[in-house]
Amino acid sequence: MKLAKNMRYILGILVILIFCTGAYYIWGPDQAAPAPIIDGKPGYDVIVVGGEPEGVAAALAAARNGLKTLLIEDDEALGGLMTLGELNFLDMNYGPNNELLTRGIFEEFNKDLGNAFDIEEAKSWFLMKTENEKNITLKLNVASVEPILREKEIVGVRLEENGSSQEYLGLRIIDATIDADIAAAAGVPYTIGGEDYGEKGLLMGVTLVFEVAGVDWDGVVQYLKHEDTDPHSSAGKVAAWGYGKEAMEYQSEDGNMRFRGPNMARQKNGNILINALLIFGVDSLDPQSKAEGIRRGKEEIPHIIEFMRDKFSGFEKAEYASAAEQLYVRETRHIQGEYRLTITDVLENKDHWDRIAHGSYPVDVQPTSPDNYGNIIGVPDIYSIPFRCLVPLEIENLLVVGRSASYDSLPHGSARVIPIGMATGEAAGVASAYSLKNEISFREMTASEEAVVWVQQQLTKQGAYLVEYSPPHVAIMDHWAYPGVKIMRELGLIEGGYNNDYRLEREANKWSIQNKFNKVIRVAHEKNPVVELRIVELPEVLTEQDLIIAAVEGISGEKLSFEKALKVLQEKQILTAELEEHITSWEQVPQFAEMLMLSANMYEYLLKR
Repeated sequence: MKLAKNMRYILGILVILIFCTGAYYIWGPDQAAPAPIIDGKPGYDVIVVGGEPEGVAAALAAARNGLKTLLIEDDEALGGLMTLGELNFLDMNYGPNNELLTRGIFEEFNKDLGNAFDIEEAKSWFLMKTENEKNITLKLNVASVEPILREKEIVGVRLEENGSSQEYLGLRIIDATIDADIAAAAGVPYTIGGEDYGEKGLLMGVTLVFEVAGVDWDGVVQYLKHEDTDPHSSAGKVAAWGYGKEAMEYQSEDGNMRFRGPNMARQKNGNILINALLIFGVDSLDPQSKAEGIRRGKEEIPHIIEFMRDKFSGFEKAEYASAAEQLYVRETRHIQGEYRLTITDVLENKDHWDRIAHGSYPVDVQPTSPDNYGNIIGVPDIYSIPFRCLVPLEIENLLVVGRSASYDSLPHGSARVIPIGMATGEAAGVASAYSLKNEISFREMTASEEAVVWVQQQLTKQGAYLVEYSPPHVAIMDHWAYPGVKIMRELGLIEGGYNNDYRLEREANKWSIQNKFNKVIRVAHEKNPVVELRIVELPEVLTEQDLIIAAVEGISGEKLSFEKALKVLQEKQILTAELEEHITSWEQVPQFAEMLMLSANMYEYLLKR
């Protein structure tokens, strides 16, 4: 009798403990987890803000790990850019052996719908996956969301729904908004656009995806696969890309737009979605500016369709059908986290001990104005994204996933793509489970090998692809001028294109040198105000002597004779012995490699002044 009473007592205590702490690690898959009691009332283990694909992946991962999860979206459907933005042709990531790097929840989507999919089917898929999880509470059409803070901790969110303000408390918060809105409102530091490499206000153009009817798809495939000579053009049953040369001829009516070679994908109704219209001058953090961008895009589309009828084989009978509800915004904020992914990480194929995702997509920086065409900084074989990139500075209980995570602006050109974002979202959901079960903060997890290994193993069990690897060798790293390449690349002043070829042996001209010298001085001045801001001008016909004289003028403002300038640079170790060895004659035209090394050494010298 006494034993039975003791057993009942012990069981009663266990039930209370389970209810109060959240039994996310023992609850069965068919049972909803209990709501944790926070400040005396039911709350959530995890609140995910943002119904983008990254947010859905985060919510699914949290729920599947037994966490009571609230998923909040301000629109009427889930899927964000993939559904309301109609970006239905995804940028895939394959490894050195053509293995898919972004698996797990993204692979579930990819197996069901493919990387070129029907928009309505995608909406249904995201909703179905979410509704099938008993641990997810979904709220759509939420008018506004703001963080609830207690000093430096985020403890929940305040929503405006049905005309009134409601508060929901959560033990952990995942910001899956495209612009890291919750993190920014909470006080997480961030940069915008190219600010981190000295280009404040520089943002990639946004795109308005539009739909056309009446396209002869067989004609498109025939032309792009068999007649177009561009090696980057191709087509299949549901997706195609090309017409790059033809698109170059288009002249925008708006004047602040560009039409580039389109990515195209068929819908089940036979219509084609076109991702090709770049719109500039849009402040993507301003709703009114975005609305104006959509209006401008819709005015431009009829002119584009008329152009395609005339220039694109297969589009002779194309007709406008509709445009997306939302813009495809490629970048805004880049949060500051415990680690910032760098362009060197990506293009040196670096692995990280706390890897939670892999990527390999080309570092694709789209045009920032009608005056430039964007560029491919380089193409990695594989790289790792550290868990630390999801953990923002300053604020506790918060993870940030998707394109606004802690990536420098240039590597973001690769890491911004949706499959990678969904992989980071899934990792955030799993990390939340470990954090709660073990009563450890996200920031503490960034220094815990045990915590990270658990997350990695759990992700792998769920189907994610995570491997420890030796970085594939990159040939450019063997070049004597590679230290200069790295510094100039981090400043956005050199790119290797699809072949990672920096053409270091070509001759440098006045404009390439002048541009790099002056940016080096400007960025050094911004980072170290002791450096005087000045402009260097070079003669049209250049020799190595002119390069040396201009370098001294850049660092000191003095225009010295060649002999005196040479001595100054040697004394300051800007002209190193190794660099001087590669200059065979002071009368020759400088090579790109020499100019890059000299520019990089100038930059490092100015920063240390």
